Amino acid sequence: MKAAKSGRKVCAVEQGALVGGACTHTATIPSKALRHTIQRLMDVQQDHPEMRADLARHTTLKDMMRVATNVVSKQVQLRTTFYERNRVELVVGRAKFRDAHTVEVIEPRGSVELLHADAFVIATGSRPYHPSGVDFRHPRIFDSDTILKLRESPLSMIIYGAGVIGCEYASMFRMLGVKVDLVNTRDRLLSFLDDEISDALSYHLREQGVLIRHQEEMVSVEPHDDSVVLHLKSGKRLKADVFLWANGRSGNSQDLGLEALGIAVDSRGCIQVNDGYQTSVPHIYAVGDVVGAPSLASASYDQGRFAATHIVEGRAEHKLVKDIPTGIYTSPEISSLGRTERELTAAGVPYEVGHAFFKSLARAQITGRTVGMLKLLFHRETREILGIHCFGDNASEIIHIGQAIMAQDWPGNGIDYFINTTFNYPTMAEAYRVAALNGLNRLF
Repeated sequence: MKAAKSGRKVCAVEQGALVGGACTHTATIPSKALRHTIQRLMDVQQDHPEMRADLARHTTLKDMMRVATNVVSKQVQLRTTFYERNRVELVVGRAKFRDAHTVEVIEPRGSVELLHADAFVIATGSRPYHPSGVDFRHPRIFDSDTILKLRESPLSMIIYGAGVIGCEYASMFRMLGVKVDLVNTRDRLLSFLDDEISDALSYHLREQGVLIRHQEEMVSVEPHDDSVVLHLKSGKRLKADVFLWANGRSGNSQDLGLEALGIAVDSRGCIQVNDGYQTSVPHIYAVGDVVGAPSLASASYDQGRFAATHIVEGRAEHKLVKDIPTGIYTSPEISSLGRTERELTAAGVPYEVGHAFFKSLARAQITGRTVGMLKLLFHRETREILGIHCFGDNASEIIHIGQAIMAQDWPGNGIDYFINTTFNYPTMAEAYRVAALNGLNRLF
C-alpha cells in the first residue's frame, strides 16, 4: 500500500486464492477469534449456571470455529478492497526467482507467468517447525496451524512447547474442559516476561487445571488409533487423545531461488537483512516473520512500510520502536513493555515498583474481571518509566496507555504524568494512577 500510494506500479504474488496470509487464515485472527468465543461461552456459563449442561452439550468446537471463520472472511474482504482501491495487481500462484529482476509464478492450473520488477519484497511469513520423526499426517497429531481444523473437542491433550502459542492453546482448551498436559522444555513459563507475571501465569493455569511439566524433552511421539503417547527423556510417558506440537516456527524461504542469488538464510529459514530490510541483493527486501524476531503481525506492518519507503525514497527514515509491546492471549491476558525487574537488577539500575491490583478497581469489580494487576517499574531518581507489565482482562489494550508515555523522551516519560492526569472513573486506565501512587509511596 505504501509503494502504491507513492506512485509505484505494484504487483503482489499470493500463494493462496484469498489474501491475508498466515496471520488472517491460520494464526493470529482465527486463534484470537476462537479464544474470544470460548471466553464468551465461559462467561455465559458462569452467569447462568442452570444453562451450563445444555451449553456444553449443544455448543461444539465446530460451532465456535464458525465464528472465527466469519471474522476471517471479513478480514479477507477488507484486505481485498485495499488491493482493488490502490490498483495493486494480484497474481495467485507460487513465485520463485529466475534471476535478480525476474520471478516466475506457477499458477494453480500449472501455467507459468514471468514478472519483472525493479525491486522485490519477500513477505512469505513462517510455518510451524516440524521435527523429523513426528508424523503430522496422523489425525491425532497437530501443529498450531492444523489444530484450527479440529472439529470436536477432545477429552485430553498434550501440548509440547510452552511458549506463547503453547500457553495460549493450553488456556483455551482448558476453558473447554479438556485435560491438558503442558510440556515445557525450560524451567519456567515464558522466561522473557517479568518473573512476577510469569509466576502469575503459572499459578492461574494450574488453578484452571493445566498440568505443567517443566524441563522435559521429547524422545518420540507414538500415535495410535485411539490415542497418542509422548515419550520423554526423563522416562515419563504421557497419554492423551491428541498431541499438539507448539515448539517453534520456520521461515518460508525454501524453494524461492534465493541460493542462486546468494541471499543468506539461517538454520530456521530466516532471511538475513540490514536496517533497511535489504538482503545481500540490495533491491530485494524481506520483511515479517521470514526475517525472524520479533515475528509479530503488528511489527510486520511497519517493516513492510519501512521497506517500501526505502524503495521509493532510498532511505530508512524510521525503525521499529525499541520497545514493542508483547501481547499474549491466555486467559487472563498478558502484555509487557520494556525491561523486567531481573534485567534492571542485573544492570544495577535503581528502580522502584508500583502495583495496581485489579480487585481494587471499581471498573473491574463492576465487570467481575478482578483477576490481574498492572505493574510499573520506574527509576528512583528520574522517575522515568522503565517497564510496564500487565496481567488480566484487556491487558493488551491497557498497555498502550503507558506505551504512549514511555515512548517520550525524558522528562516527558515520567511516572508523575499518571498522578497529575485525570482519568475517567471508573475505568481500567485508572490502574495507572493507582500504580503510580503506590510506587511513589515507596520513595524516601
